[in-house]
This record gives sequence, structure tokens and C-alpha cells, in this order.
Amino acid sequence: MQTRTLYNADCPVCNAEICHYAEYSQDQDLPLAFDDLNTVDLSLWGVTEDQAARLLHVIHDGKLYAGFDAFLILWEQMPRYRWMARIGRLPIIRPIASGFYTHVLARIIYARHLRRRARQLV
Repeated sequence: MQTRTLYNADCPVCNAEICHYAEYSQDQDLPLAFDDLNTVDLSLWGVTEDQAARLLHVIHDGKLYAGFDAFLILWEQMPRYRWMARIGRLPIIRPIASGFYTHVLARIIYARHLRRRARQLV
């Protein structure tokens, strides 16, 4: 089953990270796909543009994951990063990392996204 990742290629942080994963997965011939939220039909994902811009989304085995859980699923699919998924799933680490990603990192990245969009409209 292929794992698909939805990300924002217009975001320099998101694009750099996901391009790294895409290159690695291609080099390793892994069944991973990466969709830019700016070029894909989001109705196929069942999310709005705003939801997609706020958090990373991954579809794996037909189930949609968002936020830190999406990273865990993605990392589990790549041998080089499985150790990060194992650590991220630890009972003490998971809630802290998930909260930090959702309430700090993702908010900062999303705010920058909104500023970039506002500058484009001017």
C-alpha cells in the first residue's frame, strides 16, 4: 500500500523537509508519494486548503493522519527514520512532541504561510 503525504511546497521549511524525504524514498525505491497542496485536488484528501496548510497530512492504509501522527507514519515507512518514529511513539515523548508540533511549530509555520500569501496579494 502506498503512503501519500500532503504538504505545502510554497513553505520553505515544509518544502525542504519533504523534498529530502522524497529524494530519499526515490533513492530507496520506497512506495511513497508526495502531493503539493497547491497543485492537487484537495477533495481527494477530504481536507480544505486551510487544514492542509496548518498541518502535515499523510494517508496510509486508507486512513488519514494529521500533525505529529502524520510524521510518525511517514517516518515508519523510511528505514533511515524508523528510529525517530520509535522514539516519537514513546508514552512520555508522543504527547509532548505532538503538542509542541501542533501548538508551537505548526502555528509559526502557518503564520509565515499567511504572511507570504498576504504579500502575494499586494
